[in-house]
Amino acid sequence: MKVAVAQFQPKDGDKTYNLSVIRKLAEKAKSKGADVVSFHEMSVTAYTFTKDLSLKQITDLAEEVPNGKSTRELITISKELEIPVLAGLVEKSGSKIYNTYICVTGEGLVAKYRKIHPFISKHMSAGNEYCVFDLLGWKCGILICYDNNVIENVRATSLLGAELIFAPHVTGCTPSAMPHRGYVEDKYWQNRENDPVSLRMEFDGPKGRRWLMRWLPARAYDNGVYYAFTNPIGYDGEHLKNGNSMIIDPFGEVLTEIKSFEDDITISKITKEKIELSGGWRYTNARRPELYRDIIGRNHDSDTTPVWMKEKK
Repeated sequence: MKVAVAQFQPKDGDKTYNLSVIRKLAEKAKSKGADVVSFHEMSVTAYTFTKDLSLKQITDLAEEVPNGKSTRELITISKELEIPVLAGLVEKSGSKIYNTYICVTGEGLVAKYRKIHPFISKHMSAGNEYCVFDLLGWKCGILICYDNNVIENVRATSLLGAELIFAPHVTGCTPSAMPHRGYVEDKYWQNRENDPVSLRMEFDGPKGRRWLMRWLPARAYDNGVYYAFTNPIGYDGEHLKNGNSMIIDPFGEVLTEIKSFEDDITISKITKEKIELSGGWRYTNARRPELYRDIIGRNHDSDTTPVWMKEKK
């Protein structure tokens, strides 16, 4: 299967614009031979700005799935271009609001996943189940942004059969306890055409790509799965994001990665033969869960608030 990952700079709350970019990049992916294309977390609505929305405002932004207008438009895009599309939006279901990621084809909704560890809005509810689904002969899973940082989520998804995990993010270039993490100054983005090297050094350094490389390949390697990582480029809300959308194989190797500062896609062919040859496959089969079942499953108070949000309290 040929997988495409995309990245673009969204506009806050502008679903019409964001869906138009999704259509354009899906068309580009199809023209270059991709069998499926995936976009970043809440790519239909944008993400960071929702932290300041009231309950009414975020409820007005949210839509039902699959009956909402945005889901129907994604299905139309998929049908017209003949390519499955994965994208994120804000879902409302009864009185609850979710950070939701969906996979659609021209036939309709294939899969829906609600973020298990949401934190951007106090009005969002947490999802409570994993998602593994069939797509073009592959078992696929979805984990949204922070969900991938909790290693048990990745292990659980892989144990449910996932061979490829779609990992939509809005991440990077925000403060952390890790040394040299932090925001990227606006001057680098504004001067990106005249001095692309300085911006690339910021995005590829410890604030962005170098942080990703500390853990993202390990998720693929340890579980013997492919990873399709997506992330916006440029501003999402007031935060600059480094993009670096990439596809990683079960050996933890980066197969392809977007280095452009523009809206763009990249494609890689993935093959099932690699999975059973990987270390992660062997390690998964070597597990002895009787030793740690009660340790891993014991009660625990969860705290997902990132440093950059704690500073505002």
